[in-house]
Amino acid sequence: MTTTTTAATEAKVLSTKPLENKEAVWTKLVLKTYLDPNGTTRTWESAERRTRPSLSNIDGVGIVAILEHRPTGPEIVLQKQYRPPIDKIVIELPAGLVDEGETAEQAAVRELKEETGYVGQVVETTPVMWNDPGFCNTNLRMVHVSVDMSLPANQNLQPELEENEFIEVFHVRLADLWDECVRLEREGYAIDARIANLAEGIEIAKKFRL
Repeated sequence: MTTTTTAATEAKVLSTKPLENKEAVWTKLVLKTYLDPNGTTRTWESAERRTRPSLSNIDGVGIVAILEHRPTGPEIVLQKQYRPPIDKIVIELPAGLVDEGETAEQAAVRELKEETGYVGQVVETTPVMWNDPGFCNTNLRMVHVSVDMSLPANQNLQPELEENEFIEVFHVRLADLWDECVRLEREGYAIDARIANLAEGIEIAKKFRL
């Protein structure tokens, strides 16, 4: 694994208090009234993002960036980033919100460059995926990006992090992704579900020789 930036390992939550909807910038809580399959009226508490672009059907993108031309096989780009909601450093894929007027593919290339410094080419984009539909309406598309490590642009990486972003970038052989997730979880890191699902899928494919 190779690190390119430094994570805020000393970050921690200092306090927690209720947040009124009128004070929230990024999210809001809503109460939905609905009919269940039996025709009974029920209610459901959920969260919604305030930031989805008006002409977009997604909030953001997750990026499966694969480093090509590696001596030991393809490697996937991962990140360590402190997340206050769970007060842990999380192992994640590069990701970000879609800007107004952007396609998922454009957002993925931009976010990958900003967060990691890598310049990549889009290979495939998934259908819309819902992160946690029992809790919130947040969704995304996963964008698969190929990173050609023979290109000069991918030799001297220059991430363009915002003032409040503290991201440590590293990469792992795809063949070792599951084992690395297990190891990192044992070390106290939280594993983002998108990475865990990808790693589990690779292991299932190995087992059943798909």
